[in-house]
Amino acid sequence: MKPRGGVSAPGGDAADPGENRAESVTEFTRRVKALLEGGLRPSWVRGEVSNLRAQASGHVYFSLKDAGAQLSAVLFRGDAARQTVRLRDGLQVIVYGEVSVYEARGQYQLIVRVVVDDGVGRLQREFEALKARLAAEGLFAAERKRPIPEMPRTVGFITSPTGAAVQDFVRILSRRAWRGRVVVLPAKVQGEGAAAEMVEMLQLAQKLGGFDLLVIGRGGGSLEDLWAFNEEALVRAVAASPVPIISAVGHEIDFTLCDFAADLRAETPSAAAEHITSHFVACTERARQADAAMGSLVDSACARATERLDHARSRLRLLTPSAQIEQGFQRVDDLAGRLGAALRHAAQLRRQELTEARRRLALASPETRVQLASHQLLSLWKRLQAASPASVLHRGFVLLRDEHGRPITRRADVRSGQPVAAEFADGTTRLRAE
Repeated sequence: MKPRGGVSAPGGDAADPGENRAESVTEFTRRVKALLEGGLRPSWVRGEVSNLRAQASGHVYFSLKDAGAQLSAVLFRGDAARQTVRLRDGLQVIVYGEVSVYEARGQYQLIVRVVVDDGVGRLQREFEALKARLAAEGLFAAERKRPIPEMPRTVGFITSPTGAAVQDFVRILSRRAWRGRVVVLPAKVQGEGAAAEMVEMLQLAQKLGGFDLLVIGRGGGSLEDLWAFNEEALVRAVAASPVPIISAVGHEIDFTLCDFAADLRAETPSAAAEHITSHFVACTERARQADAAMGSLVDSACARATERLDHARSRLRLLTPSAQIEQGFQRVDDLAGRLGAALRHAAQLRRQELTEARRRLALASPETRVQLASHQLLSLWKRLQAASPASVLHRGFVLLRDEHGRPITRRADVRSGQPVAAEFADGTTRLRAE
């Protein structure tokens, strides 16, 4: 019995896993790899380089393409170091290599061993030719450019609504607090029919009206990814638009014909958003500075007015009758204080003068002079007493006198057997010299 829900094999009965074992993905891929690598010999391939990616490891990955197909290719580090051709997107080359399968992705690729420059790529040649022809018509002339409005109120952005470009564009506008309106006009920006859709959106914007500025663009990519912006129909529509257009395609190094036909080229969609808001931001900053200056002026004026008002209130308060009376009381108190101080000062001066007069009178008084003379006389008497012979005798000395009562002052004046008198403090004694 077969299980319910089984899978029927092509041509009849259900496949029996026991009789016909299924291959794993790895086994099947390896079998394909063996068939390709064994069945295809190394060969030369001509194509245009695109999606070039040089890794830090030294390996170089890119695609070879022409009008009908695309082939993944890899140039490993050892082979890349031997090449003399410098690969770049849009370069037409002839490469020699063998086919292989990258099993992790199940993707076949060309292992390149040799690279030969085959001249300028087809797309690059078409770009230069169309650019020269349109420039000769004056499509890129500066006098055709319309001025970009400084303060657009409504901006239309022709781009993919799901791309990163529109997100970056809106994020920049929001970050810079722009007050305008953005309308996304959705269109393909890559692949077949992309140029036609963008032309249709340009026509729709002109039909709707109300747009002050249009932006057309997308994020970066290879020359093939950006080719829609080089198609003649779109370039002519951009040049003929009555509404000013900013072209914001790719990165800073990417140039498309729409950049030359537009009224202004922005390096990126973010740069376009910054340009749109630059005047608004400058005006906002000037308004902020003016607001700050106005606030400062108003504060200063209010402060001055308040000061004048306080001064007027003070003067008015001083001019009221009650204030006048209070000032009169205060003046009386002040004069009374000053009068009292003056009287006290005058009395003090008179007391000082009286004291000085008393001192001079005391110095001129006879009693004082008598006392002074008595003191002087007493002092002289004491000095006289201290120098008198009696005072000397009282200090233990003896005074010798001869028989005539004259003092003997030298030893030579004394003769042997001469009678002398020795005078002591308490009396005289008669003596005879030997």
